[in-house]
Amino acid sequence: MRHPFLFRAGLRWRTLIAAALLASAAFAAAAAPVILVVGDSISAGYGISPTAGWTTLLQKRLEAERYPHRVVNASISGDTTAGGRARLAALLTQHHPAITIIELGGNDGLRGGNLDAMRNNLDAMASMAQKAGAQVLIVGMRLPPNYGGAYVRRFDATFADVAKARNAALVPFMFEGFGENSAMFQPDRIHPLASAQPQLLENVWRGLRPLLGAPTKTR
Repeated sequence: MRHPFLFRAGLRWRTLIAAALLASAAFAAAAAPVILVVGDSISAGYGISPTAGWTTLLQKRLEAERYPHRVVNASISGDTTAGGRARLAALLTQHHPAITIIELGGNDGLRGGNLDAMRNNLDAMASMAQKAGAQVLIVGMRLPPNYGGAYVRRFDATFADVAKARNAALVPFMFEGFGENSAMFQPDRIHPLASAQPQLLENVWRGLRPLLGAPTKTR
């Protein structure tokens, strides 16, 4: 028969060990460099399972390739550059990201918004993130030709212009490689299907990879 004192002592030790392991895991998570994604419905995973989105796939790839980074997806469906600019300061204070991915502008363009305002918002966001100590990756988007040639060209150039002005990394076109393939989109022809998410990740990864540094040697 187990002695009551020894049983209680063993239980206390197991409790202490479990608490220590939890604290260690929490510390490791807090210490991991953060990749903050500030985007719209494309990064929020509109219309697909939360586990299928490219940001979730990014976290899995980072772990598989032994990068210590933790992805924080702060994307909101329907968001604009103005919305992202308004909420970025609080996100930077909360998460202290090492890298900030800005995937905004698509809704500005689809609504025929003022492109000077869009540029100013993107520029301000990049500047805020850099002043907070984060590297910046700007993700570009394109519009269909029915918005008019001049507007479409200015919209497309805005992302590269801001990236160049702020010496930030750039993904020229989020839908590179499948943007003309309607089979990769939901019926609205705006939001990619789950099957397109790996390609979204590949497009972002090309711009993100140089910012990550060397992977850890051990898990």
